[in-house]
Amino acid sequence: MQNLIAILTLALLATHFTTACQTPTSTSTSRLPSWTLTPTNTTQQFRGLGPVSNDIVWVSGTKGTVLRTNDAGSTWTDVSPHFSLSENASNFEFRDIEAWSANSAVILSIGEGNLSRIYQTRDGGETWKMTFVNQEAAAFYDCMAFEKEIPSHGIARSDPVNGRFRLIETWDSGSHWSILSMNGTLPAALPGEFGFAASGTCIEAAAGRWYIATGGVDPGRIFRSTNPRLGWHLSNSSITGAAAAGVFSVRFRDAKDGIAVGGDFEKPTANKDIASWSCDGGVEWHKAVSFPGGYRSDVAWVPGRKDTAVAVGTSGSDITFDGGRNWTGFGNGTFDAVECINRGVCWASGARGRVAKLVMGDE
Repeated sequence: MQNLIAILTLALLATHFTTACQTPTSTSTSRLPSWTLTPTNTTQQFRGLGPVSNDIVWVSGTKGTVLRTNDAGSTWTDVSPHFSLSENASNFEFRDIEAWSANSAVILSIGEGNLSRIYQTRDGGETWKMTFVNQEAAAFYDCMAFEKEIPSHGIARSDPVNGRFRLIETWDSGSHWSILSMNGTLPAALPGEFGFAASGTCIEAAAGRWYIATGGVDPGRIFRSTNPRLGWHLSNSSITGAAAAGVFSVRFRDAKDGIAVGGDFEKPTANKDIASWSCDGGVEWHKAVSFPGGYRSDVAWVPGRKDTAVAVGTSGSDITFDGGRNWTGFGNGTFDAVECINRGVCWASGARGRVAKLVMGDE
């Protein structure tokens, strides 16, 4: 009888695991997509990418540059903030941008001390208001994210201050920010651990949950929380970490299914242990079976195509049709950031003024 109970218990557990983490079966019959570059007429590097729709897209980058298109990339308008001569626009790198419409956006400048700043516009970039400036010498802000369910709620993260990652929070779409009190709930950073300001996706908000990706330690780690004020948990990402390596981007399509990508940006074509996936909300991360073609700084799920996601990096782009288990390369151009608007359109941005649109084929 005891043996029978044990067998039934194991069977139930196996059924539960299969149901909770069933391996997707790729049904895609579409040809691999390709990027179409748009004429930005600049050579700045755009790590910040904020598409609003097929037509409205914002990008932000080096030398204080911000561009916006309202016609799907046919033309781009320079909507950069105006800096005083003493500030010098070339000192500012806007590594992240979050946009809600053709009028409303916030941008994050990275750097030590007061170079880490956040600006907000509500008139399409005609004017920008500085809504946060870092006063902590040890802080270095890398990325920010806003909830889709509560668009006014956002969090920006800094590298560790006194051994813990620092977070600031807004509840009014970036008009005001305050340091989020951790009360010891955020696990301490390991020596040498930090975040990558590479694509604006080292923090993620999805389905009422928050995720933080790290590098500098081996393996890279991923923090997760359902309430950043109350507590965080952490997991091994299964992605190799080092001084220039770790998890660069973490993305979830729902409360369970996530993908993480990274690698070593000093070894752009090395592709061992650079991508992983989770099906339990980030509790466990599993190495991909086949990896992207090299270091990848960003990944994005394609809405409406359940198990499809696109990853980009300096050595090319890749696509998965099975939730991150296997990756196939489809382009060798350099990009830093990617975001998919709907099942048919993705956008990417990167070095030398490259901004491109990807039109997905029918399945």
